[in-house]
Amino acid sequence: MPTATPLLTLLNGWSPPTVVVVGDFMLDRYLFGNADRLAPDAPVPVLDVQRTDDRPGGASNVCVCLAALRARVRAVGIAGDDEPGRALRAALQTAGVETAGLAADGDRPTTVKQNLVGLAQHRHPQKMFRLDFEDRTPLPGAAVERMLAAVDEAIDGAQAVILEDYHKGVCTPELCRGVIERAHAAGLPVLVDPAAIADYGRYAGADAITPNRTEAERATGLSADDPSAMAARLQAEHGFGHVVLTLDRHGALLRSPDGVEETLPTRARSVYDVTGAGDVVLATLAAAVAQGAAYADGVRLANLAAGLEVERSGVVPIPLEELYLEAMEEAAADRGKVRTLQELVPELAAHRHRGRTVAFTNGCFDVLHAGHVGYLRSAAATADLLVVGVNDDQSIRRLKGPERPVNPLEDRLRVLSELACVRYVVPFATDTPLSLIEAVQPSVLVKGADYTRDTVVGASFVEARGGRVELVPLVEGRSTTNILRRIGGG
Repeated sequence: MPTATPLLTLLNGWSPPTVVVVGDFMLDRYLFGNADRLAPDAPVPVLDVQRTDDRPGGASNVCVCLAALRARVRAVGIAGDDEPGRALRAALQTAGVETAGLAADGDRPTTVKQNLVGLAQHRHPQKMFRLDFEDRTPLPGAAVERMLAAVDEAIDGAQAVILEDYHKGVCTPELCRGVIERAHAAGLPVLVDPAAIADYGRYAGADAITPNRTEAERATGLSADDPSAMAARLQAEHGFGHVVLTLDRHGALLRSPDGVEETLPTRARSVYDVTGAGDVVLATLAAAVAQGAAYADGVRLANLAAGLEVERSGVVPIPLEELYLEAMEEAAADRGKVRTLQELVPELAAHRHRGRTVAFTNGCFDVLHAGHVGYLRSAAATADLLVVGVNDDQSIRRLKGPERPVNPLEDRLRVLSELACVRYVVPFATDTPLSLIEAVQPSVLVKGADYTRDTVVGASFVEARGGRVELVPLVEGRSTTNILRRIGGG
């Protein structure tokens, strides 16, 4: 059977981590409407606002991105004791983020990015303007101490810490140093998304830093055309463990603690909106590293997630199921169609996440013939994709006698995999496919018309879940038994 790629191996073994996110928590407020006329009193477009949408932004978006990857997320930061602050907390809590560490500050307003998005004839949304409501004053010492106390509580039982700095006054040098010291004392890695500032000294000693090309150029004074030199200088000057320099369409450069560098490419995309891509990279990398993944694999996964994010309008978290499906489809050409049940189940979950229906049928398929092909084509027509369960050699011997099968399991799997109508082939060793059907959870259970609904194994299970049983016609006179009888008598 084909070997899973490193990304699929990582995703198959995904163990949701606990991650602490510290930094600048913001609310992204979107005003959507038609913008198909100019104002009569000035040469400016008019936005007829039709709806408002609040989304977590900044460190808040990192939290939501982590939650979409099934992480347990603890937020540590400050939001105003105001309407946007309450809306932000509600949005985070709806996403499953723990907000006990997100303090309410009556003297500091919640940072709000108000985006005006216009549509022409109800289509083609484009950002027209952005209004920022914020206070960038550095946090006073007492507020920093309160945040560090919240960090002490939040890191208990966590696997990683994220520092998300948007240069809004929260991530002061004292706060950053305190977070890194506390995390390291607890044995936790710290991953930093730096602000667009010239001095990265406040992040010194972090396990990973993830600047983009422009941010690294500003922090090093070197040319953005030489990412290797920028990564080396950042590491040498500030003692970062890993430097992950994101390079937009060129992927990312990873520099490891030993100075070894690797450029990790990304697949070409139709870029719609790059907003939030850096947050997705940081969240995905942190979630992977938190469960022991190699940084190179974490960056590859982060590249994949960012590629999906930039194809959408606005800031959109990428669910684990969608990430899995993307990794699966990238690897499909090399992996073929044969899967173990353990590999198959998460792949089917990813397909369902995109709204695809699954049909299942099973059999020995010992000597493949025209009857089999017609039957499988009919089965495939009942859903978006067809899974075929195949009896292994031992179960066939129990069912049909010691002379069968004629063709060993490996050959039967290979032949079935060549049929265009078949999406997956999975072997099973039991005398009936019931346990396999329960794991696959098909929308449609297919058997031949020589069965009745009452004799179809798994029918009750499928129907109880809202699925259906389909009995498809067989090609008359075509069967493995008849073929073997003719061969034996010839």
